[in-house]
Amino acid sequence: MRDEKSGKRSVGKMPKGRTKLERAWESRAELFLWAKKWRTVLSGSFVRGTTRWFSGARLNITENCLDRHLPLQSDKVAIYWEPNDPDGKGISLTYGELSRAVGRMANVLLSQGVKKGDFVCIYLPMIPEAAIAMLACARIGAVHNFVFGGFSAKSLSDRINDCGARVLITCDVSLRGPKKIDFRVLAEQALAECPKVKKVLFVENGTKRKPLPSLFVSLNKELAKASPICAPTLIGAEDPLFVLYTSGSTGRTKGLLHAAGGYMVYAGYSFNEVFNYQPKEVYWCTADMGWITGHTYSLYGPLLAGATVVMFEGVPTYPTPKRYWEIIEKYRVNIFYTAPTVIRALAAFGPDQVKKLKLKSLRLLGSVGEPLNQEAWHWYHHYIGKGRCPIVDTWWQTETGGILISPPSGGLTKPGSVGLPLPLIDTAIVDSNGKEVRKAGVSGYLCVKGPWPGLAKTILNDSARFVKGYFSKIKGYYFSGDAAWRDSDGYYFVSGRVDDVMNVSGQRIGSAEVENALCLHPDVAEASVVSYRHEIKGEGIYAFIVLKRDRLDADLLREELVVAVARSIGPTAKPGKIQIVTGLPKTRSGKIMRRLLRRLAAGESCVGEDLSTLTDQNVIVDIAKGIVGEK
Repeated sequence: MRDEKSGKRSVGKMPKGRTKLERAWESRAELFLWAKKWRTVLSGSFVRGTTRWFSGARLNITENCLDRHLPLQSDKVAIYWEPNDPDGKGISLTYGELSRAVGRMANVLLSQGVKKGDFVCIYLPMIPEAAIAMLACARIGAVHNFVFGGFSAKSLSDRINDCGARVLITCDVSLRGPKKIDFRVLAEQALAECPKVKKVLFVENGTKRKPLPSLFVSLNKELAKASPICAPTLIGAEDPLFVLYTSGSTGRTKGLLHAAGGYMVYAGYSFNEVFNYQPKEVYWCTADMGWITGHTYSLYGPLLAGATVVMFEGVPTYPTPKRYWEIIEKYRVNIFYTAPTVIRALAAFGPDQVKKLKLKSLRLLGSVGEPLNQEAWHWYHHYIGKGRCPIVDTWWQTETGGILISPPSGGLTKPGSVGLPLPLIDTAIVDSNGKEVRKAGVSGYLCVKGPWPGLAKTILNDSARFVKGYFSKIKGYYFSGDAAWRDSDGYYFVSGRVDDVMNVSGQRIGSAEVENALCLHPDVAEASVVSYRHEIKGEGIYAFIVLKRDRLDADLLREELVVAVARSIGPTAKPGKIQIVTGLPKTRSGKIMRRLLRRLAAGESCVGEDLSTLTDQNVIVDIAKGIVGEK
């Protein structure tokens, strides 16, 4: 604990009367620097979605990520940055260098009028400026809204407008394998719909082109003039640190708002609990900063632990499928955390890609984003871990802020299982009546029945939606929206979503978002999308389309629809299969029976299903005849 006035570290006595849970979280919070101690550890109501953590405390998370490490490890590498081009020049930033870079960026933000509590939108690829910008916002108490670089101009403008950001940080281009993504063009398209944006801080990382518009400011030039020293702005533990948008079951994305104090404590706690990081190890999480995994386990979690992390600009298959494994060999990575999509995609190239590479530095492997199927688990364990590295297949969400369930560090791991709840996390399997399912092998809703500090505070601009979505479905629990079951040892197995959110390559995409994008095409009357099993992505998107008029060029239409979805949402949301149908299976009230479409998309028969509520049962027969097979 650091006294706000003297700056000296002080540890107070734990007040009497606190619960065991509160005392446990307080002891973990004491490991960090705070400018002012909390009045209460936990207050509010969990079942109403209004918990408050460390109320009255003041802090700045960057002091814990940077300043407190400087006395002993200023020269330790904080970030190794690997460029897209394997022959390109990488960058290493020590904790001292990263601290100074963050100071410069923070001072530039201040010079552009950014104040404590302001929202700043960041639209960058995986370049060092991405991490620096996030930390710089936190340094001055601004709230960062990082938008994944694969999202479209429309998705970017929606997120900017929803949070009310007046400053955008972006760049010229992004290099993703052989592709060059024009961030400048996408940003300019988005800004046409964002009248409140007053400044664009622009990283010039591409070739010189036409002069920048008046709204744009060269970040390169401003950083060259800025001081590297910027005092941290203190904020309350319940003040927002960042907002991150994720898909919901409606057509509108939702901005999950995370508070500084509780998020910091849980990010640091879960990072060490799951990965057991040791001081000289090199850690690599492949997640983009645009996702919660990037926030918690590519940046904040490891830096809170004083870790050395790897950042990579490119893709795992460029210029060859060996790229990830070559990076592990190059930087002697000890802990590797990636997505099942990546594992399955690289496994498809066979084991020869890793035979001659030295991966002896690896100690621990991890998986995140979706269930890791057993075949991929065994490939990962045998060929990458050489049979000696445990695999932590983790379960958590944007909403939870950090990992809730994971195989015990150094303990038993089971293929296909995400393990056991972390200490201090109380999870449960609950049926539709709100009763806990205790019998092994019986599936139900995966819920949490007690508070933890990492949980998001609310949905930005829609607190009612937050309470309704997570605390009203199953009274007394946090409802995750996932289905799961436990074995006789209590190990959890997650079977997927129970709502209309699809998990494609570890990214959550709302069915309504894709349907809205499809229906913007002038020839589309109706659309319904569901997920189907995809060997690489885990889940693919299957679209059923009803047209306003006949199109003889069906293949061209499908291409147009794929492009439309990519432009509206992003490439990840592109349907893998599109079937033109004469009608959709609807009840008399007009509700589309998605469960029937899911069965059909999976190649299953609807025989035995109750079709009595359908307005036209022949629709099912017609759809079944035209089901699209694997390409």
